Amino acid sequence: MVDSSVVLWGQTLVYTFYALAVLVVVGAFAYKVTRAGRSTRVPTWFFLAWTGVLVVTGVSLHLVTANTIPWVEVDLDRSAYTPDKTFEITVADHQFALPADRLEIDCNDLVLFSVESGDLTYGFGLFRQDNSMLFQMQVVPGHPNEVLWEFAENGVYTIRSTEYSGPAGHQMIVKDAVEVTGCQAEAVTK
Repeated sequence: MVDSSVVLWGQTLVYTFYALAVLVVVGAFAYKVTRAGRSTRVPTWFFLAWTGVLVVTGVSLHLVTANTIPWVEVDLDRSAYTPDKTFEITVADHQFALPADRLEIDCNDLVLFSVESGDLTYGFGLFRQDNSMLFQMQVVPGHPNEVLWEFAENGVYTIRSTEYSGPAGHQMIVKDAVEVTGCQAEAVTK
């Protein structure tokens, strides 16, 4: 599974270039339209061609980057994956209830986090020691809320709610709740 920080960096780079290309063409068009003493008429073919380029490029970016998101492959074919460990977690009254004080995971384990809300919509996010997010999901009451994740790096992770659930939601942090051991690599930090 590709690390989420690598995916974020790559998508930031690709979409920045895309946005800059849009801005350059819009700027060139604005310059052409506002030049004094020149005709402000822009050919229809230009608009059609530009719109076509934007649509093809934008859709292509989404199709190419969709496969780089770590959980897409697992979610598309969930029945083909059997988790090595499953952690049943409940959340209610702005508190996470974990099955143990520290969830211990071995290297390359495929782990299923099954989180159930008893009252409100919460978030369930796993964060590295440098406070960057490894993954997150929304936890909706009355619905299955599961995420499968393969851990390939040692590290200690904190669980946090990633959704606004009222003023008490800011305290929904369980420090050092997950520990991964047995890998060659340490968790990525910035």
